[in-house]
Amino acid sequence: MNLVLPAMLAGKTGAVLAWFAILFAMERWLPADRPAELAGARPAGGRSRLGRNLALWLANVVLSFLVVVPLTAGASTLAPQWRPEWWQGAQGLVIDLVLLDLLIYWWHRWNHEIPFLWRFHEVHHLDRTLDTTTALRFHFGEVALSALARAAVVVALAFPLSSVLAFETAILLAAVFHHSNLRLPAAFEIALARLIITPSLHWVHHHARRADTDSNYGTVLSFWDRLFATRSPTARRPGMPIGVEGQAERPLLDLLARPFRPKGR
Repeated sequence: MNLVLPAMLAGKTGAVLAWFAILFAMERWLPADRPAELAGARPAGGRSRLGRNLALWLANVVLSFLVVVPLTAGASTLAPQWRPEWWQGAQGLVIDLVLLDLLIYWWHRWNHEIPFLWRFHEVHHLDRTLDTTTALRFHFGEVALSALARAAVVVALAFPLSSVLAFETAILLAAVFHHSNLRLPAAFEIALARLIITPSLHWVHHHARRADTDSNYGTVLSFWDRLFATRSPTARRPGMPIGVEGQAERPLLDLLARPFRPKGR
């Protein structure tokens, strides 16, 4: 495992960075909507916005190597081996991926419905422009809380580390895709949305209208929102405002401190 884990992490990192670079370039070549900074939202856009998102991402990269990966690997080692034979091998991996996607649907939903969790998750939603860099923008507190919740689930359901890393790779690839401002052929995206979360579906989730923000919680598979009646009827439209209803974007240091401040400040 000492040699396998670094190889798996390197493969995951390489795949995600390559995918990010491709979509980052393509969304600027074929944008689905006019970026907010071109529509006059200067405080939320431009280089300052990209620098803010990059800084939040770099903080989480450090946290991942120091805390998240060791915690997840340790949980996988400690997990009792109680799984039946039918829940192992290639078939077990498929079951794990679907089950983990269901669990992250609920974790994402709870991040909106539980005020304490929303204080951290709100930092992600305060971005006034939606593109691939938004997929990297999370408060380190949310990442730490997610790691603790994942570790508990790994122990309880005996998820092997290979399944967790495979799913984390799928999550990151999906997040970069559905946060992107890439223009897709309408018919193709409609067909794709029947199975997975697409940019148009997730764009509505980032709509600066709380009823829409609190909907479309899916991460990879799109049918969870239909199953649990959290699919928004709102359709994406050009110029749809992005962010948190009634809230403005914040400077980097304010974003880092925001979850720890008294409510309303």
